[in-house]
Amino acid sequence: MAHTPIWQTARFRIELSRPRVMAIVNVTPDSFSDGGRYVDLDAARARCEQLLQEGADILDIGGESTRPGSRAPGLDEELERMLPLVRHAVTLGVPVSVDTSRPELMRAALEAGADIVNDVRALRRPGAVEAVAEHPSAGVCLMHMRGEPGTMQAEAVYDDVVAEVAGFLRERVAVLEAAGVARERITLDPGIGFAKTPEHNLELMARQRELLADGLPLLLGWSRKSTLGTVTGRPVAERTAASVAAALMAVERGAAIVRVHDVAATVDALKLWSAVAALRRV
Repeated sequence: MAHTPIWQTARFRIELSRPRVMAIVNVTPDSFSDGGRYVDLDAARARCEQLLQEGADILDIGGESTRPGSRAPGLDEELERMLPLVRHAVTLGVPVSVDTSRPELMRAALEAGADIVNDVRALRRPGAVEAVAEHPSAGVCLMHMRGEPGTMQAEAVYDDVVAEVAGFLRERVAVLEAAGVARERITLDPGIGFAKTPEHNLELMARQRELLADGLPLLLGWSRKSTLGTVTGRPVAERTAASVAAALMAVERGAAIVRVHDVAATVDALKLWSAVAALRRV
């Protein structure tokens, strides 16, 4: 019998035999796509419930905009944005991820019942590795980024973007394993749009299968990114079709999880993809 890949998280062992949809819930005033729409707690709660009705498998709650040129919030500000929603989301019966780089918030969210730490800085801040390692089973997503969101695009220089992203992620996995974090708790994100030009992002898509070499699940976040605007000429609000296409292409190239804004459209597309993929396996 074939081994079913698993992502171990705090409360759930997520089967990755089919692609999973991670829904983006930004409780920020300045995120590039939906900043300000869900700052109000009631609106954010309703958004979580809507996303689950649309078919989301995981909720990913973020309190810091990481778009190019963004301003980092203070610790208290980020805690106030995120924790009340985390406490609600963990009652909804699905894995809850917190999109943060702050060890203090990681610990607080995990204590509140969150399942996954999704860190764009790959646990490089002091104390972040320890915050995850201290938990017996919390999942973690390590993402590739150079520099900080406000200045990262100045560091988008590579000889071989795929090899360098893969090497960075491999090093971060080794750090976590040395701290006692089991491999089944770890997923990897190449960081589309983070310190990368559109050409780098498209190269990562074209050669995505090379990132599967270490056997860890890939999580891809193409949703509404600027590269899709560059290719299509569409503004952020008109990138749903391109976002769904990018999610399908990522899954076709081996992604286990796709992180998206447009859940219903992505879920429908993946249902069709899965139906055809099942026939190929017969």
